[in-house]
Amino acid sequence: MTCPFRLSAIPNLRAPVSMASISFPVLSFSHSSTARGLVGSQVTRYSPFPIVEGLTFVNRTLNFCAASPRRILDAGSRRVRAIRAESPQEKEEPMLPPYNVLITGSTKGIGYALAKEFLRAGDNVLICSRSAERVESAVKCLKEEYGDHHVWGTVCDVRVGKDVEALVSFARDKLKYIDIWINNAGSNAYSYKPLAETSDDDLMEVVTTNTLGLMICCREAIKMMLTQPRGGHVFNVDGAGSDGRPTPRFAAYGATKRSVVHLTKSLQAELQMQDIKNVMVHNLSPGMVTTDLLMSGATTKQAKFFINILAEPPEVVAAYLVPCIRSVPMSRAKKPTYIRFLTGLKAYSQIFSRLAFGARRNKYLVED
Repeated sequence: MTCPFRLSAIPNLRAPVSMASISFPVLSFSHSSTARGLVGSQVTRYSPFPIVEGLTFVNRTLNFCAASPRRILDAGSRRVRAIRAESPQEKEEPMLPPYNVLITGSTKGIGYALAKEFLRAGDNVLICSRSAERVESAVKCLKEEYGDHHVWGTVCDVRVGKDVEALVSFARDKLKYIDIWINNAGSNAYSYKPLAETSDDDLMEVVTTNTLGLMICCREAIKMMLTQPRGGHVFNVDGAGSDGRPTPRFAAYGATKRSVVHLTKSLQAELQMQDIKNVMVHNLSPGMVTTDLLMSGATTKQAKFFINILAEPPEVVAAYLVPCIRSVPMSRAKKPTYIRFLTGLKAYSQIFSRLAFGARRNKYLVED
């Protein structure tokens, strides 16, 4: 019997996926009518493949259940239609500035600097944090500088689903909709030590904030934007470890940041499979920023060396990133993007300048 599933390379992952086929980053399996009633057809597994409903791994092969592609997409499409049905309008609206921007973890550091830069550009900004005191203080300072009618703040613990749902309700009440949602909240528990010496509490703090919290925020942001005729853009902030390089002394943090990239890619694929074009998920990379989180780990000669060479203040990083972020909805781009402040070329250039000319020596920290 001829195998009813055709194996082919994928030249364009952003092409719409029909109800008769499923496309993934490595393989494409097209459903054939001869598959009805066929159970257990096996196709050799060439490389890693996402585990989805209807597909199960069997040793080194993929086990296909009958008509699984249709079931997978039917389930996803039903969910999307249910979410979209909540919207009072059906016609897609253009996304024009000023934008409504929500930033998690935004009462200090790079989050606060991003908020200020968006406000300087004329946008409306909603900030949040776990600390009511920090929210109140940050909102007061921002209102004094940019006025009462462009900034709002509320308490939100991104690790708690109910808190994030309340954040969405608060955003709808104050701003009606959110154009740009930046998932910036993150934690290293201010702990720099070998994993073997890390406490349970510190591990839970890092993983629940950086991974679980990000997932919850992405879920609620996408659900919100699916009901908005103008859609929206979600930006997930990466960090040390996101490129797969080792992060000794903060291994848990690096592992969670590596997962940011994978989660973003998976969400991009889900939205493409469901043929959703006005909601997108992007990556945002601020590089090394001289925040309390970074500086608290500057206890070794190597750390001081690289911080002096590569790090920049939050204000400098935000001044570069915000125009790049705002250009995404302005251009009406239909493809996800990865916005980076510290590119490889910039890093190598600054390292060369240091080695050749002694540039940036002791810029922030006195080296031994």
